[in-house]
Amino acid sequence: MSSIAPGADVSEAAVLGEGTKIWHLAQVREDAVLGENCIVGRGAYIGTGVTIGDNTKIQNYALVYEPAKLGHGVFIGPAVVLTNDTYPRAVSPDGSLKSAHDWTPVGVTIEDGASIGARAVCIAPLTIGRWATVAAGAVVTKDVPAFALMAGVPAKRLGWVGKAGFPLTQDGGFWVCPETGAKYVEDGNSLKEAEDNA
Repeated sequence: MSSIAPGADVSEAAVLGEGTKIWHLAQVREDAVLGENCIVGRGAYIGTGVTIGDNTKIQNYALVYEPAKLGHGVFIGPAVVLTNDTYPRAVSPDGSLKSAHDWTPVGVTIEDGASIGARAVCIAPLTIGRWATVAAGAVVTKDVPAFALMAGVPAKRLGWVGKAGFPLTQDGGFWVCPETGAKYVEDGNSLKEAEDNA
């Protein structure tokens, strides 16, 4: 059973998976679909039709605008923003107020296991690869490869991280996790798990 704290605003048309918790002042809009065991923190916003996989944590005051798609086990830090308008304007060239029908939303896709640090901004449209880590305060403007460690404004790849989240160190032809010993290999401009991980 999911739980909704008093003061949260959850649309009756939203779908919440078993064990999902929505905290105070959070808003979950129409047709949003959240998987099992998700946490949506205080004051967070989940836009219309956003999809979120199981075991995902969205921290306080994060803004996840539609049509974002989040995989399983994604971490969204406090005050993260996932944008949805490439060329934002409040008004049209003639000065009239724009409505929701005057633009086409574009989304951020975050693949399984990825983590987005506090106050990072992801400028749609883009995809953040699985198990990647975006540092706090980064501004992501381009697609991020799997297992990449990104930081800065605009964000650049500083290195690689493993599934445990620790920066990897190079050892011969492998990148190795200092925490788990898991090995990874570079594949062009991305990283993949080594076949000899048992």
